[in-house]
Amino acid sequence: MKALTWQANKKVAVTDVADPRIEEPTDVVIRVTSAAICGSDLHLYDVLGPFLHKDDVLGHETMGVVEEVGADVSNLSVGDRIVVPFVIACGHCYMCQKGLTTQCETTQNTDTETGADLYGYTDLYGRVPGGQAERLRVRLADFNAIKVGHDLSDERYLFLSDILPTAWQGVKYADVPEGGVLAVIGLGPVGQFAARIGRHLGHRVIAVDPVPERRLMAERYGVETLDLTDDVLDTLRAMTDGRGPDSVVDAVGMEAHGNPVAAFAQSAAGILPDKIAQKVMTTAGVDRLGALNLALDAVRRGGTVSLSGVYAGVADPMPLMNMFDKQIALRMGQCNVQAWIDDLLPLVEDPADPLGVEDLVTHRVPLDRAAEMYDIFKEKKDGCIKVVLKPQTTAA
Repeated sequence: MKALTWQANKKVAVTDVADPRIEEPTDVVIRVTSAAICGSDLHLYDVLGPFLHKDDVLGHETMGVVEEVGADVSNLSVGDRIVVPFVIACGHCYMCQKGLTTQCETTQNTDTETGADLYGYTDLYGRVPGGQAERLRVRLADFNAIKVGHDLSDERYLFLSDILPTAWQGVKYADVPEGGVLAVIGLGPVGQFAARIGRHLGHRVIAVDPVPERRLMAERYGVETLDLTDDVLDTLRAMTDGRGPDSVVDAVGMEAHGNPVAAFAQSAAGILPDKIAQKVMTTAGVDRLGALNLALDAVRRGGTVSLSGVYAGVADPMPLMNMFDKQIALRMGQCNVQAWIDDLLPLVEDPADPLGVEDLVTHRVPLDRAAEMYDIFKEKKDGCIKVVLKPQTTAA
């Protein structure tokens, strides 16, 4: 089959790889109908390369139609249409029962001291083949597959795999008080949804992003927007009675705008021999912390900062004195996708589309253009906000 594979730092390609097959009786194999490029995929493109291998299949936002079913699968049949959460969890361990599926004790990567297996996301998370491909093996399918109907478009459902629940969790973790103000730093796909969710839940939302097209998209949903200017912190405070917003979602993460020193460290790590680069990535502070520092500076005293953007550095400096003095609450983590589906599925299927899931994608392209789209998305060219790939497969 065809799949988008990692080849080297800043180099991906659509290549021929082996078709997936049933390996465990709890597996299903799907024909992929849509797969998206996620902002965190860009970290694999040029930051987390030391944890990848040539020909690893990327992608973790996937949906499709079941073609093969393992002997122990009871909830799915050939022909069912499913969305695949990026988190692979068992559903019955202590952590899963707590709703913390990203910490699943069955698929947890104890050798690397990281959480549950993730599709298409490096040695750190199980090196599981991803879904930017014509077909995908779905593990522990009874718990992990989100079964949906056939009447609505893929774009109604696809983002349940990651970015929609990630944004929902980010806003929930932000703990916005009634009548409070939520700030969102970054208006990429997760930031767009976080801002819309904030508005849907009745909050005033102010979002910051340097890209005009992204600000315009957010404004369609009643979001107040600001450019990332030198005086943006002062402006945020002026818009919130001098205190700052009650809650802030950082939807940017490790590759924030600015900080040339951290940018150099990321680039250098990408070209070092893998064993040395892995040591650097797991012991040094290599993140650009512009978005995080803005969030911590902007939030009012006693407020909450919620991190949805991915960070990778172990020794990143934190302004702990200021955080302690301001009495900031900080919440973060990979999204526990399965825990939020009951909240989100009714909104996704609502004919009014209140979260605008059909108003996010800017580029719909065949799978064979995936490598080109990684560069366009990375460089924010051509007004690119969200890319959906369409594999050109036929039913088995």
